[in-house]
Amino acid sequence: MRILLLVPLAWLAACDSGGPAPARVAGGEALRGKLLLAQYQCGACHQIEGVAAARGRNGPPLDSFGRRSYIAGSVPNTPETLVRWIVDPAVVKPGTPMPAMGVSADDARHMAAYLYSLP
Repeated sequence: MRILLLVPLAWLAACDSGGPAPARVAGGEALRGKLLLAQYQCGACHQIEGVAAARGRNGPPLDSFGRRSYIAGSVPNTPETLVRWIVDPAVVKPGTPMPAMGVSADDARHMAAYLYSLP
């Protein structure tokens, strides 16, 4: 009887490895995305954990992005939508103050993978 009680507890413990969440973006490499977030100077407006000089205060902080349900407060947070958002925010949410920064879809996949890795 005790073994039956311990099995669910062991399963729950396995759900949290203590590390960052795995990338959920097909073809995205989180480490490359981290470098691209710095290259495109996303930190001029956003605070982004782990990205050098990303201490901006004009846009919302992107720390813990991997746990967010929405992009820009109202757009469902899915990998495909995040990639589109990074490439051209106004297409996803007209009137947003976030500018298009000339990010390619390929670079956006990597950037999204890093953002999803933030616990």
